[in-house]
Amino acid sequence: MQREFLRWLTVLLTFSLIALTVSPVLAAKPAKGKKSQCIVCHEKVTPGIVKQFLSGKMGKTLDCSTCHGSSHMSASDVAKVKLPTPDTCAQCHAERVKEYRAGKHSLAWAAMKAMPMITHQPSAVGGGDLKGCSACHKVGEKPASDLIRYGTGACDSCHTRHSFSVKEARDPRACRTCHMGFDHPQWEMWQTSKHGTIWEIEPTTGRAPTCQTCHMPDGKHDVLTSWGFLALRLPEDDKEWLANRVTILQAMGILDGKGNPTERLDAVKAAKVARLDKESFDRERSKMLTACAKCHSRSYAEANLKAGDEVIREVDKIFADSIRTVKSLYDDGILKKPEGWKYAPDLLQFYEAKSSVEQELYLIFLEYRQRAFQGAFHANPDYMHWYGWAKVKEAAARIREDADQMRRERK
Repeated sequence: MQREFLRWLTVLLTFSLIALTVSPVLAAKPAKGKKSQCIVCHEKVTPGIVKQFLSGKMGKTLDCSTCHGSSHMSASDVAKVKLPTPDTCAQCHAERVKEYRAGKHSLAWAAMKAMPMITHQPSAVGGGDLKGCSACHKVGEKPASDLIRYGTGACDSCHTRHSFSVKEARDPRACRTCHMGFDHPQWEMWQTSKHGTIWEIEPTTGRAPTCQTCHMPDGKHDVLTSWGFLALRLPEDDKEWLANRVTILQAMGILDGKGNPTERLDAVKAAKVARLDKESFDRERSKMLTACAKCHSRSYAEANLKAGDEVIREVDKIFADSIRTVKSLYDDGILKKPEGWKYAPDLLQFYEAKSSVEQELYLIFLEYRQRAFQGAFHANPDYMHWYGWAKVKEAAARIREDADQMRRERK
């Protein structure tokens, strides 16, 4: 009897060790009423974090070591703390992490790093210290070499530390930290649209759609749109529009002067900021129509989305013409390609442009055009027209005037 008991005890311990090795989620939760060593220490060092953690659902079932590991045990070995990644979250939320990785948020870090402009920035301003671009783009997955600080978990950009609240992430205000301001003021557009106004009046009735209603239906985490961030797609049946789009892609250095793909096309593909085949555009458009049709008739939704497409087409006419005006200044030797630039004009240098006409071109690209097309799709006519369309036309007029002045001065 004793021998049989010892045999079963050995089997039980073996399976327990396997479970602890395979799934850290199963480990490290102290007995009920007993605080872990992590909690005891951090109640003194970071009491606010402990309070947040214990107030959330995860704090009821997990321990700090589940995500951060057990190597860090004192103030002298803080460097041993494990920094969570989406793989950490996937231990419990595998399907959501899979969806996240299929979408654009997971690519945000790579998209930022691919921008030529970033190479000119001090780290604190641009791509490393979470004070500028990287503070929002940290929602993307990062290589191990970039996992050097907290705020690298990606999922915690929306389910913020340390309560990791689902309720918080479902609130449209959770989106506004990143989706606001200069180049993509989606929060302001939605908030001041009729949709956003109704939500503010009736935040709990579900009568008005939120960001999550349209972009994360049924809680899906892929968060893609038909037009992508750049409002560019290929192929295009409208020949004039296609020619204008080729001009825009050339100014971004994605196509060369002959219309052939460059190395930057790979970055655009990887970051999913444009739709490069008809199937992917139609798939995302269909998903949006389904979301709209929960409140509106499908024909009404189709008409409104088609009107948004037309706004992009009309803006692209002016934008492409302005690009050609600036390109002619380079072709005629009035503007010189800056040292270190492979393409000129180069829209992806953003505000690092070296001439006033290119600064205007950058504003059309990243501010005015964005507001025109995003305002159209966020049901905000004021943003579409006065902050977008009108500003595109104003900037185009200044580019023509400045180009003429430069040519007169050259003569």
